[in-house]
Amino acid sequence: MSRLHRFFRTPEAIAGALILALLVAMALAAPLLFPGDPQAIAGPALLPPFQDWSLPLGTDRLGRDVLAELFHGARTSLAVGLAAAAAALLIGAAVGTLAGFASGLLDEVLMRVTDAFQTVPSFLLALAFVSIVGPSLGVVVAAIALSAWTGPARVARAEVLSIRERDYVAGARIIGMHPLEIAFREVLPNALPPVLALSSVIVAAAILTEAALSFLGLGDPNRVTWGGMIAEGRTVLRTAPFLSIVPGVALVLTVLGVYLAGEGVVESTAVRRSLS
Repeated sequence: MSRLHRFFRTPEAIAGALILALLVAMALAAPLLFPGDPQAIAGPALLPPFQDWSLPLGTDRLGRDVLAELFHGARTSLAVGLAAAAAALLIGAAVGTLAGFASGLLDEVLMRVTDAFQTVPSFLLALAFVSIVGPSLGVVVAAIALSAWTGPARVARAEVLSIRERDYVAGARIIGMHPLEIAFREVLPNALPPVLALSSVIVAAAILTEAALSFLGLGDPNRVTWGGMIAEGRTVLRTAPFLSIVPGVALVLTVLGVYLAGEGVVESTAVRRSLS
């Protein structure tokens, strides 16, 4: 039975995959269905949903199309989640591999640096970084990655410690391979699966962190974000609650989909290992 088949045998994986497929479809379709500036005025201000079928989800307090903003916001959430997770996994895997393979003083220094990052709440670290450097999509991705790499680093280190004394690693030393080459070509690929299992958690956390930063006015001002839409709707919450509810539901469903898909990956991997 293929790994993909095992993945889709779990109900949470199916639900998560469907939600993520919808998110990806929204992100890809946004420039096709809503070309131009999604923040351009499209109709009268605070038009309720389903009053005008050219604006099915209504307009915000400036007259912008809520549906267009929702689709373009999906692009931002997907870009930030994937980029931040990739950066965090890359940093964490590199640090964990170096610490676990080198041991000694380097291991001690790298782990103390990791401990220092973990003493600061991840959101506060991201908030401080963006506040100092300035809000932009690249800065937000870097801030989230800097606050999320410690988990992958510790998992990578633990895996490397269990792998570095195996026979094929000893054989690589005997034939004269450089220690860094052994660490990143022989050891790291075998230590990656548990590290990659953290990807769904990091993606979900990245999407929530980006939304929270945008809600506080620290997101990229040139991009539509779901957090920014929620913040915009907060000013008219009593008269037009849909302005916050619509992006809020989208955000919750996206994070739920990422978590469910991640659980599906874990369960399908566990089934594969038990059968092997």
